[in-house]
Amino acid sequence: MTVRVVLDTNCLVSALLFSRQNMAWLRHSWQSQEITPIVSKATTTELIRVLNYPKFKLNSTEQTSLLADFLPYADTLASFITPPDLPEIRDKNDQMFLSLAVASGADVLVTGDNDLLVIKTHFTRPPIMTLGEFQLWLASRKTG
Repeated sequence: MTVRVVLDTNCLVSALLFSRQNMAWLRHSWQSQEITPIVSKATTTELIRVLNYPKFKLNSTEQTSLLADFLPYADTLASFITPPDLPEIRDKNDQMFLSLAVASGADVLVTGDNDLLVIKTHFTRPPIMTLGEFQLWLASRKTG
């Protein structure tokens, strides 16, 4: 059964740009349908904005190609009401990932962002994991 997961922008960019290196496992996991990424208009807009950063030196064709390697595998939650009683995240730009994870019923929220990681011990539905924790968790599901 596929794992429904919200991946923050940093995780996605790492998987898309460094997929031939240590992040190949993440890209393979959505391509093999081991995981189903969940996106919203806001999270997709954020991904497009970040891929356009000058530091990545990606032209529009390269950006489109990277998005084509991800978006067809993702489920889009077109609209949702932000769940009440969510913890306030210091960086308001990160709130959209927590809201999406809860509203979509995701199995896990994966992030490297400290503003989300600081709440992980108090917020367990869905669990919040780093990429490393998520990789180990996925591997344990295969063997256990």
